Amino acid sequence: MSNTSGTTEDRSEERRGGAGSVQSVDRAVSVLEILAKLGEAGVTEIAEELGVHKSTAFRILGVLEHRGLVEQEKERGKYYLGAGVLRLAGAAAIRLDISQEGQPVCRALADDTGETANIAVLDGDAAVNIMQARGSAAVTAYNWLGRRTPLHATASGKVLLAHLPHERRESLVTRKLPRFTENTLTTASGLRAQLTAALEDGFACTSEELEIGLNAVAAPVRAHDGAVIGAIGVSGPAYRMARQHLPELAERSAQAAVELSRRMGFGG
Repeated sequence: MSNTSGTTEDRSEERRGGAGSVQSVDRAVSVLEILAKLGEAGVTEIAEELGVHKSTAFRILGVLEHRGLVEQEKERGKYYLGAGVLRLAGAAAIRLDISQEGQPVCRALADDTGETANIAVLDGDAAVNIMQARGSAAVTAYNWLGRRTPLHATASGKVLLAHLPHERRESLVTRKLPRFTENTLTTASGLRAQLTAALEDGFACTSEELEIGLNAVAAPVRAHDGAVIGAIGVSGPAYRMARQHLPELAERSAQAAVELSRRMGFGG
């Protein structure tokens, strides 16, 4: 399948962007699939599998190696899948596991409180809701599933932010914090105080900080090693989830978090 005459065409497509960029991504994924199938392979072998010139294969491998997705056995020049693939696979597995194990827990929390229960995980600099269940008292059909929400203005986000390593947490706390309502925390000092409280209390609350009329509570979900991998909690209208009721709802959320953490293998 060798195509040594395609070098000029390959380069021109990559320079054009658009379709060429998509083709580059497709080829990079193909390289990962080839290495997954073969275990290891040299540049020539990969180029033949892709049907491209060796220089094209070498450039793709260079990018993948820089990102830790492939590694090279220096003595023989063979490439194999790198630790970066395991990191991505592990993150995907955690999401799949927490989604599967979290379904009955999320449903039970919604039934217990009557409100909308959610499970969220960290997605870069935001929280993403991967599961939702509505209780009998839920008055809105609003769908939070799949929505990325700001860490500083949501209960789940504060839980996830509070349990990040110090350096990463500070980088997020000290950046510009967008204001969504008059109650949104927009100062680093104010947010730090709430994150400290979240660590001490075992839960976080928000009171009309993302949307007027919406309150929420959440508690941390832990993996087998104790690392916080998600947050589970409930949200609902402020007139029903009033401030004085938030501690009780937070306790119920914390109990649900303990159950889900147990299902994830945490024995603490």
